[in-house]
Amino acid sequence: MNAYDSLRLHTGRHMSTLPGHGYREGTPLFPTRVQFVEYLRDYAERFALKVECNCVVSDVKRTGDRWIASVNGDGVEGSAIVMSTGIMSKPITPEIPGRDTFRGEIIHSVEYRRPESFAGHRVLVVGVGNSGGEIASELGNAGVETTILVRRGANVVPRAIAGVPIQYLSASLKRLPIGARRRFAKAVRRLAELRHGPPVIPYPPWTAADSIPVIGFHLVEALRGGKVSLKLGMIERLERDDVVFTDGSRGEFDWIVLATGFAPALDVLGDLVRRDERGFALRSGNVTSVDQPNLYFVGQRYDTTGAIANIKADAKEVGRRLAEWTIRTGSV
Repeated sequence: MNAYDSLRLHTGRHMSTLPGHGYREGTPLFPTRVQFVEYLRDYAERFALKVECNCVVSDVKRTGDRWIASVNGDGVEGSAIVMSTGIMSKPITPEIPGRDTFRGEIIHSVEYRRPESFAGHRVLVVGVGNSGGEIASELGNAGVETTILVRRGANVVPRAIAGVPIQYLSASLKRLPIGARRRFAKAVRRLAELRHGPPVIPYPPWTAADSIPVIGFHLVEALRGGKVSLKLGMIERLERDDVVFTDGSRGEFDWIVLATGFAPALDVLGDLVRRDERGFALRSGNVTSVDQPNLYFVGQRYDTTGAIANIKADAKEVGRRLAEWTIRTGSV
């Protein structure tokens, strides 16, 4: 599993399951990385799923009414194909001028595991999404000299309100008009200010109803306690030992952790599908390709409902559509 060791889901266990199976008894409301991996293993065992690891799909083609995927160099054929590459399979690594001259190390957040290897070094975390916030706060709390680079600001919300995960509240409000959801987001912002004081990260032009917020106050507490430093702006270029920022200032860093997100991992489809402005395939009902018959997608959404909850909903819908198509056509 490509996630740091200290990962704890910020989505509650009731909305972090796959169809037909829950967590082990005694699992906390917010499962740890180990508990989530155990859940996936339990799931595969319960349903006798044939899971093959270390398989590389290099190409997907359509021949007549059949699909052929090249898996580790061998052709695998079927009547339908489900793209379940999710939203964390293709890290976005921006081009940074001067990268070749920089003597420090640069990694994407997906490569980060634990803070021990960064001890005694100066680390710049680029990006203030949930991964960036959690990595920066963990490094800072471990005594690593850490700075987080924030482009414009961030909305920070509590992981739970009165014991109820913020995800559950967001999901219940999803059907309301956007104006109502924005008013709720602003009310949560005021509540956070009352409990945690004035923001230490500027608010962006949008609300938590418009884009995924930072969930939990671990980063805020690390910033307020002086364990992590905040830098606003962007990287203009890298030099031998320095990072030069867009405001003309510079800083010396040994490591740069790029918490710069991910892109949809759909390259193997080539020009078989059209894509939207974010790179996601055009779909109907979230799961069905508008360009190719019998091409389905699972986990191509990321919103306040939570990635795992969306995967569950997509999987159930794809299963339903495949079952209907199989019955209708008699295909396998």
